[in-house]
Amino acid sequence: MDPVISLTTDYGLADGFAGVCHGVIAGIAPTARVIDVTHEVPPGDVRRGAHVLAQSLPYLPAGGVHVGVVDPGVGTVRHPLALATPRGVLIGPDNGLLVWAAEALGGVTQAIALSNDAWHRHPVSRTFHGRDVFAPVAAHVAGGVALTDLGDPLRIGDLVRLPEPRVTAVDDGVDAEVLTVDRFGNVQLAASPSLLDELGEKLTVNGWDASRGDVFATAPTGGLVVLGDSAGRAAITVNGGSAAAVLSVAPGDVVRVRAAG
Repeated sequence: MDPVISLTTDYGLADGFAGVCHGVIAGIAPTARVIDVTHEVPPGDVRRGAHVLAQSLPYLPAGGVHVGVVDPGVGTVRHPLALATPRGVLIGPDNGLLVWAAEALGGVTQAIALSNDAWHRHPVSRTFHGRDVFAPVAAHVAGGVALTDLGDPLRIGDLVRLPEPRVTAVDDGVDAEVLTVDRFGNVQLAASPSLLDELGEKLTVNGWDASRGDVFATAPTGGLVVLGDSAGRAAITVNGGSAAAVLSVAPGDVVRVRAAG
């Protein structure tokens, strides 16, 4: 089978950044199949990029090479790196972006700093490592270059980790951090749906009445529904509307879900 390379970035599509990365890969690994997971991670939002990678990569073909670029520290002392997992290789900056995805693919088994510039595109721009470091290294790895040839080993325990999302169970409910808000306004929480199973069918979310259900249409049009989403997280939705707008919440906020008294 042709190798698979995925790209997840905050580059957007208005500029040529994503297309240039495609071009670099095509010049080195012309038979590789490139999957664009998204280029619409909010600019510099490492946490959002980490959630996108962790929730998306398990559904891509095993053995792929996955590039993540949300890199506000590009050109600084942070390592560019490659992480080996049982189900593929991740390539990107050591800023916390890759670790949750690596764990979703079975855990980090090897970490390599991309210090051997023989596999980089030259000259290397200090501001565009996606083009000059990450894309060419991914293409070479997809073509069979061993990770040990890419540079120096890193201690797995020294990798940068993002703070874990906040979840607190209380007697009558859960306080949970908002992980993501999608384009439909659905509010994904850090909590597992199982934490809500004992709360009954009628809930409140930040004081708003809500229903516990399995589908958006559990509530009448405009009503709030708390359900398990496709990523296995608890989520707050509005039938025919935006839960984020109704609740005035954004990623990083903490939402209070309670059994309705």
